[in-house]
Amino acid sequence: MGRATDRLTTLIASAVQALGYELVGVEHQSQGKHTVVRVFIDSPEGITLEDCEQASHQISGVLDVEDPIRGQYNLEVSSPGLDRPLFTPEHYTRFIGEKARLRLRHAVDGRRKVAGRIESVDGNVVRIIDDAGEVYELNVDQVEKANLIPDYDAIMQSH
Repeated sequence: MGRATDRLTTLIASAVQALGYELVGVEHQSQGKHTVVRVFIDSPEGITLEDCEQASHQISGVLDVEDPIRGQYNLEVSSPGLDRPLFTPEHYTRFIGEKARLRLRHAVDGRRKVAGRIESVDGNVVRIIDDAGEVYELNVDQVEKANLIPDYDAIMQSH
């Protein structure tokens, strides 16, 4: 994360936590004049549309006062969903044994995309084993974007 995203995350965290939600993470994307701020929130009871609206209103108020983003931006607030994003070592630890898809900032062994089972986490280093048995030990800082890969078969069997 860059310093701007760190500051943004800190500002948003206080607003989200004040409402009793967990801040899963913040994505900040600037593409020319278009800036999108995606905020993922969660709670033990799950997240409803009303929760997202309430958090969006609170976050907007904080961002309007603090003004950390130049120009206009779109704010999107949602639950993490089945393809939950992973931002911190704690997120990876929580989902050891699950499959994840990672896009790396720079190629490792000629690859920028890695998908496989989260085997272990040691500090900031995540160990991923892909379907071919290849092992990747990646620092969380090397990861540009990571999401769980939902196991739809298991989900369908549980309903």
